[in-house]
Order: sequence, then C-alpha cells, then structure tokens
Amino acid sequence: MLWPYRTPGITDHLFERLPGIPLSKREVRLLLISALRLKANSVVWDIGAGTGTIPIELALLCPDSKIIAVERDEEVASLIRRNCERFGVRNVQVYEGSAPTCLAELVPSPDRVCIEGGRPIKEILTEIWKYLEPGGRVVATASNLETLYFISEGLAELQARNIEVVQAGVNRLETRGIHQTFAAVDPTFILSGEKLA
Repeated sequence: MLWPYRTPGITDHLFERLPGIPLSKREVRLLLISALRLKANSVVWDIGAGTGTIPIELALLCPDSKIIAVERDEEVASLIRRNCERFGVRNVQVYEGSAPTCLAELVPSPDRVCIEGGRPIKEILTEIWKYLEPGGRVVATASNLETLYFISEGLAELQARNIEVVQAGVNRLETRGIHQTFAAVDPTFILSGEKLA
C-alpha cells in the first residue's frame, strides 16, 4: 500500500503520470474532496478523471462507495487503471467515453459528481443534472475565466442551491539553486452546488 494513512492528500509524485495529462495537485484535491461532502456509500461520477487522483483518493477515503472515472482517451484510461492498482483500490470503475454523450450509459446514477475537465463544460453540467440524484452535489474545477463563467452560468440556470465558489491559491516551498523559495501552484476555482431534493 503506497498510502497507509486514513487522511486524504496523497503526495503527487506517488502517482504514475503521462506527459501532458493533468494531475490535480494535492492541495486542490483536499478542497475538492471537502466540497463533495461524501457519504460512506456515495456513488460518484468523476468526469475527465485524468491521472485518476480524485477517484483514488475517494476510493481510499470511502471504501464502501462506488466511483466511476470517465475518461475519453484509451491510453489515459489505462493510466487510471494502473494507478488504481498501485494504490490497491477496488471500488473504481474506469469508463472510456466522451461526455456528455456517454453519460446515459453510466450506472448507477450518482449522488455526487466531480467535473475535472471536458468541453463543452456547460452542456456536460446540464446533462449530468438529469442523472444526479435529488439532494446530490456537483463539484467542478475551472482554471480559466471562461470555464469559471460557463460553470457559474450553468449552475444558476439549473437553479442549484447552496452554490459555493472557492479559489485555491497555494504556494509550495521549493529549492532553487542554493535558495528556498515559494512557488505558486496554478490557481484553481472550485465550484459546487446541490440539486433540489
């Protein structure tokens, strides 16, 4: 077991990576997981799962939950499977497909959804809303102003309640030459909202 602890926040370098494939940084993952407000037996869809960091963290935190990691690229989906094996998680199902068209094929319906990527983001959010259980939560990340706008607009149009927006601005200590300095992790917006029960 590469991560023997009960708390989330797996060190980034423990995940296998592929060049150009995004990895949600540890500090951002912690905020995102908190925003999901998981139940012990939640059904979570992770759209645009990338390296698989979020599904793996969720699987370790809630071993009785079911996590479906959606990724459109076959090579990246294989990477997620390898990372699941590295961490010994068995409650993550990797689904190869492109959102929003593949969402109708996912079962069971989720009570939590994480959107880490995908275009068109607003259409993905709108389609997800059809399958989200009443009282369920959606958490989405945005790293640019356009995505932030589309997610905000989508949540408003869907009449999501308890909308929250947090910007994660994190600095990490790094050694550069003979000096130690702080380097910024890419700022990320984390948006969340709930579907009316």
